[in-house]
Amino acid sequence: MSEFDQGQLPGGLGDLLKQARTMQEQLAKSQEEAANQILVGTAGGGMVTVEVTGGMQIVSVVIEKGVVDPDDVEMLQDLVIAATNNALAKARDHMASAYAKVTGGFSIPGLNFPG
Repeated sequence: MSEFDQGQLPGGLGDLLKQARTMQEQLAKSQEEAANQILVGTAGGGMVTVEVTGGMQIVSVVIEKGVVDPDDVEMLQDLVIAATNNALAKARDHMASAYAKVTGGFSIPGLNFPG
């Protein structure tokens, strides 16, 4: 900081900066916690299951044998895409919820979360 320390900033600016730092720390903690959560997406009545982390990393794909038809590979591909999109949507919602808990639901310009 320049010639003022936080305690000498005019108009309570020091308190505002302190609050901003505290919120930044809370957001980082929430992001880390949310990124470590496993979220599950399914398709085809549970015949295809995809697990992702809140950080948008795919960790598992499970395909039931009954859905594997060599004559209809396109259906299986569609189910994998649907399950993956379902899981990723849950991960985005989970991350947004974690941020909303810290920000009180207010949109903060320049603050973006993955997804």
